[in-house]
Amino acid sequence: MAYVRKKMASPVGELTLVASEQGLAAILWQDDNPDRVRLGAVRDEDDHAILQETERQLGAYFSGDRKAFTVPLDFRGTDFQKMVWKALLTIPFGQTRSYGEIAHQIGKPSASRAVGAANGKNPISIIAPCHRVIGSTGRLTGFAGGLVAKQALLDLEARAL
Repeated sequence: MAYVRKKMASPVGELTLVASEQGLAAILWQDDNPDRVRLGAVRDEDDHAILQETERQLGAYFSGDRKAFTVPLDFRGTDFQKMVWKALLTIPFGQTRSYGEIAHQIGKPSASRAVGAANGKNPISIIAPCHRVIGSTGRLTGFAGGLVAKQALLDLEARAL
């Protein structure tokens, strides 16, 4: 599978947008662990339509003018991971869910730790809003972009409500 990428500046650091022919495949953080999302060969292509549209929609999100995304997504992972990532897409803007709530939602009530692991491997951060998943006590827990970025995204959404 061939992938293309484009970098964009954001209030939470430089993001790398990655797309396949099917859709957006990843949003990677500036200091992302290279083993977190494995894609294979990637080449730069700033004028790719999906990447340009993703950058436009993310820009509107960061400015408080967008609460939902419409770019096509191309999740690559196990069936369980994809189930978790699709559940992330159902969390409303400005709200949070616990790992346990996501586990219940996908019909695996005892799998909150596995949900946490899948959440950590979410390749399409921000759009598949893993930042909206918190610990059962309401505490912020791990996030590929770092807890400062997670809090910044939650704060941005709270201000835009």
